Amino acid sequence: MASPHPDGRAGIDAALVKRLIDAQFPQWSGLPVTPVEVDGWDNRTYRLGDAMTARLPTAAGYVPAVEKEHHWLPRLAPTLPVAVPPVLALGAPGEGYPYPWSVRRWLRGETAARAHFEDLSPFAVQVAEFVRALQRCDATGGPLAGEHSWYRGASPAHYDEETRRCLAALGGHVDTDRARAVWDAALAAEWHGEPVWFHGDIASGNLLVEDGELSAVIDFGTSGVGDPACDLVIAWGMFHGESREAFRTAVGQDAGTWARARGWTLWKALLNLTGFVGTDPERADDELRVIEAVLADHDRFG
Repeated sequence: MASPHPDGRAGIDAALVKRLIDAQFPQWSGLPVTPVEVDGWDNRTYRLGDAMTARLPTAAGYVPAVEKEHHWLPRLAPTLPVAVPPVLALGAPGEGYPYPWSVRRWLRGETAARAHFEDLSPFAVQVAEFVRALQRCDATGGPLAGEHSWYRGASPAHYDEETRRCLAALGGHVDTDRARAVWDAALAAEWHGEPVWFHGDIASGNLLVEDGELSAVIDFGTSGVGDPACDLVIAWGMFHGESREAFRTAVGQDAGTWARARGWTLWKALLNLTGFVGTDPERADDELRVIEAVLADHDRFG
């Protein structure tokens, strides 16, 4: 079993969570509070007894997600094929902690990893079916893509300057001419469709699995209503070969959406790579594999 995530990141620790629970939700006072084994970056998450979690943003930029998820997840849940986090209560700033936070019901399952599957293709189809189901949810009044979604669901042009800066820094590490062609194609493939729901971070760490089946999708902090291209990045981040083709076929989407998806994937991989080159060779190699897969995909379809 993996050891718990180290406590205390971003000034948040189990003792603080206990104080917040005692002060604001005395009905749950006395329940053990322990860090989850696999934690994200935007929030610190703690087990609260056996059936709940407490989830606290680590910085001001992640605060809009708290109310967004509290309001929208109960509305989305009934039409989705797998579970999404049930929000039980909203917490307020207090005990020296400056942000709103939430209490949620615990969802069983392990985060998805390639090692859990003999054949990734059926799982890829399940993920595609979730993406399609999310797109079919009623988008009326939904939060339009923007700052709260870190511009997922908007045009990748928001990250144009950053991407070109990464390309300039990575000469000799990646084929910058081919990469620039992928990025230019993403910007040229402007989206003109009706706004639909997107998750914004469909990635292995936000997908829960039980018995080899997709059982839940978590962390809707970057969700919103807009262009769904950002939800296709898992095609290169987790899937490969037959599983990538299974996902591509099952999720559908037009050529322009796939072009923008390649742009979203390239932007993030280049950004990560600039931090890993010379400091973390293993993670740098992972990003290089993603980049090469995107470049090859553009050569094939672009």
